[in-house]
Amino acid sequence: MDQMMVWFWLIAAVVLAMVEAATASLVTIWFAGGAVLAMLCAWLGVGYAGQLAVFVFGSLVLLLLTRPLAKRVLHRDGQPTNADRIIGQKGIVTEDIDRLGTTGRIAVMGQSWAAVSEDGTAITQGEQVIVTKIQGVKAIVKKGE
Repeated sequence: MDQMMVWFWLIAAVVLAMVEAATASLVTIWFAGGAVLAMLCAWLGVGYAGQLAVFVFGSLVLLLLTRPLAKRVLHRDGQPTNADRIIGQKGIVTEDIDRLGTTGRIAVMGQSWAAVSEDGTAITQGEQVIVTKIQGVKAIVKKGE
């Protein structure tokens, strides 16, 4: 048995597991498992090509068999960003929205946002608007009904 390859695969597995722990993205954990399988092959005296094949095949099998289950178990409902939260909300124009889309502000959900009219029309201060989408740092709005 080639002790150097056992150590190589052990170090690879530990490094990949540490990367997974640091990122928690379910990307490198499968390769860490493949490295453990390859380490066992090296310990049993399997040649280099066999170790590499076990690493690749083992990583793919672990990925295909366990990733869907892990995603289901670890699935967390994403917290929408502030931008996502204001879409569909009503707001008040605090600074006239011009036709050019260069000026204009709204207050929505207690926050001030730069705003642009969805259809390019001017909207005056004090009018009610509805946020239809976010484009960069500007709220795209239409006149409220």
